[in-house]
Amino acid sequence: MNRKIFNSIWIVAVVVFLASLVFIMGVAYNYFSGVQMKQLKNETQLAAQGVAMSGKEYFKGLDTKDYRVTWIDSDGTVLYDSKAKTANMENHLEREEIKEALKDGDGESIRFSNTLSDRQLYSAKLLPDGSVIRLSIVQLAVWSLILGMAQPICLVILIALVISFLLASRLTKRILEPINSIDPDNPMEHFNEEEYKEIAPLLKRIKLQQEQLKHDQSEIEKAALIRQEFTANVSHELKTPLHAISGYAELLENEMVKDEDIKPFAGKIREESSRMTKLVEDIIDLTKLDNGGVEMTWEDCDLYRIAENAVDSLEVASSANNVTLTLKGAEAPMRGIPQMLYSVIYNLCDNAIKYNHPGGTVHVTVEQSAHNTVLKVKDTGIGIPEESKERIFERFYRVDKSRSKEVGGTGLGLSIVKHAVLVHGGRIEVSSQPDAGTEFVVIFRKSEPDIT
Repeated sequence: MNRKIFNSIWIVAVVVFLASLVFIMGVAYNYFSGVQMKQLKNETQLAAQGVAMSGKEYFKGLDTKDYRVTWIDSDGTVLYDSKAKTANMENHLEREEIKEALKDGDGESIRFSNTLSDRQLYSAKLLPDGSVIRLSIVQLAVWSLILGMAQPICLVILIALVISFLLASRLTKRILEPINSIDPDNPMEHFNEEEYKEIAPLLKRIKLQQEQLKHDQSEIEKAALIRQEFTANVSHELKTPLHAISGYAELLENEMVKDEDIKPFAGKIREESSRMTKLVEDIIDLTKLDNGGVEMTWEDCDLYRIAENAVDSLEVASSANNVTLTLKGAEAPMRGIPQMLYSVIYNLCDNAIKYNHPGGTVHVTVEQSAHNTVLKVKDTGIGIPEESKERIFERFYRVDKSRSKEVGGTGLGLSIVKHAVLVHGGRIEVSSQPDAGTEFVVIFRKSEPDIT
């Protein structure tokens, strides 16, 4: 960056200097051309006076080293020329400066001379006898002017390049000094200083990025801790049914079980296997949810129809627990992942049945408003203590551990519910009173219509 800024400043300075030099040379060239023409007119005036007084005798011994002198008769015939033989010269009556002199008394022009093969300045003066005296001189070329001033021009260029180099270096340092002085750990330190006004947005952006990085680092550490705890909890939860299965199987293998106890032991093994299977299935579901449901397909679905399927699947469980399970509502079309939505309703209803009182009820409601699709699951169960409301969605957290083991809960149901709702951009609200029941309200916001 330092080199780029330096090169930009130095190049701009050199370009501006060269452009200024070209402009000055152009102005100087026009000035010297004007001076040369003025001097030529003065010399023509003097020559005209000499010819008027001495006639042709004026040209004898005349030194015409710098000027070309031509005497033209009133009919355009060349009477004398200091650079060429008059016999070989054409009539000059149509020459611009001659025509002007015959008409106005004075004439001048600038043109390429075929006779001398160079660019000439011409000045003509009408004499009293009707003839015209004309003087011409080679016009200074631009290169002649440059060569004549080569030494001072080169000196000026050298000085300008050195000064440009020094100024570019100094300006580069001054431009970069505020940037180099920024403390990445405290970018707002110089925020209100005059030198930093132009880069105030940069300082704000650095500050925001720092805060975002700190937040991300905190989230990463939190996620790592959660994964660590999750791994430990999974190991613990799997170890319990595995030990039970292993113990029952070992007793059966060593024929240490009475014939009448074989069937109950087999039932225990089946129960523990089912519990372990459910735990593994819940872990797989959570893994998919942690990935944002990327392995699942979004589609148009009806939340009410999904709720019907979930309620039908739990009819046997609700009857076994002497709990009445009802569903009411109407069609509720939405965009979502059907498997996840089914899991949300199933887990909420399953918990409501398991943690209910005999003879209790579970009411499921699906309804829509102008902007939301709402799912409500209300039970008459044991309720949730106030201190546990904030933790019920944590993995493996159980309000009543003894009751959870009794009913076969994995401790992952509500965690799955929370993640599935978040994947759908929704939110979940809980209201509960111990021994008075619990109500879960899940709110899915409708997508805005695509207006084209």
